[in-house]
Amino acid sequence: MELRPLGRTGVSVSQFCLGAMMFGAWGNTDHEEAIRIIHRALDAGINFVDTADVYGAGESEQILGKALAGGRREDVVLATKFHNPMGEDPNRRGNSRRWIMRAVEDSLRRLDTDWIDLYQVHRPEAATDIEETLSALTDLVHQGKVRYIGSSTFPASQIVEAQWTARDQRLQRFVTEQPPYSILVRGVEADVLPTCARHSMAVMSYSPLAGGWLSGCWRKDAGQQSSSRAGRLPERFDLANAYNQRKLDAVEELAKLAAEAGLTLIQLAIGFSQSHPAITSTLMGPRTMEHLETQLAAADVVLTDDVLDRIDEIVPPGTTINPTDSSFNNLALEPAARRR
Repeated sequence: MELRPLGRTGVSVSQFCLGAMMFGAWGNTDHEEAIRIIHRALDAGINFVDTADVYGAGESEQILGKALAGGRREDVVLATKFHNPMGEDPNRRGNSRRWIMRAVEDSLRRLDTDWIDLYQVHRPEAATDIEETLSALTDLVHQGKVRYIGSSTFPASQIVEAQWTARDQRLQRFVTEQPPYSILVRGVEADVLPTCARHSMAVMSYSPLAGGWLSGCWRKDAGQQSSSRAGRLPERFDLANAYNQRKLDAVEELAKLAAEAGLTLIQLAIGFSQSHPAITSTLMGPRTMEHLETQLAAADVVLTDDVLDRIDEIVPPGTTINPTDSSFNNLALEPAARRR
């Protein structure tokens, strides 16, 4: 497993990051099996693990805490996130100092650790000043509860604003960004990835299989697929949606390309994600041991220029076929912001 620098922090992380979203209520509810999957990933050379408080309402963090007990914690770069609702109370969510200080203690307890290597803002929030968020996170770094801080699904303009605010106010800066990135979701190529590169930020891109679309299960002859994720996010998976029909057309062409290149569709997809020079680590989110093994098989895949050129013909650079796959709702495009 290749190791890469986490921006300019001096920390080395594996080319794959194990995403734990599917461990717990959102995916695999068998804790012992999830722990075996985690241990297999660590044994394969992965030293970078990512979760979030919202995954299974904290269950994913609890599983990771159990999996890393017994001496494994020291060798893992452990990342988690905050922002999403963790209860009905409107103050148990968001990017405020009040919530951050509570959320980090909850995550530390569930993860059964004294520190978090990378603490990330799961989503931007227009109602909270970025200085408020960075100030609270800076205090956590000074307290030793957090080593580094990062963002997730921030648009380029807000990445820059956060960097400038950190510089001007002498606060800790985001050293990572976690955007969605796959052959079907290429919007970040236009501005987010080059912006991260300019600010020496590491990028841990998630969903290289586009939520399963590039796993080989979604084909025209298979019809509508069902999963826990599809149930939560019908706009991204319902084949009655015209955007998703376009995704299905692209998948058919990509499957043919993969076969011609002597690769599985999964290897083609993960190889594509790893080929971008701005990507530090590709997040894998397996639900089963089989999922993990098929994704680990892509570790050594290097796509040739002709294969990459053909991918560009199928899905042009900078294109996200279904806008909802970007995981970011641009409030400036909402009717209230653009109509008088």
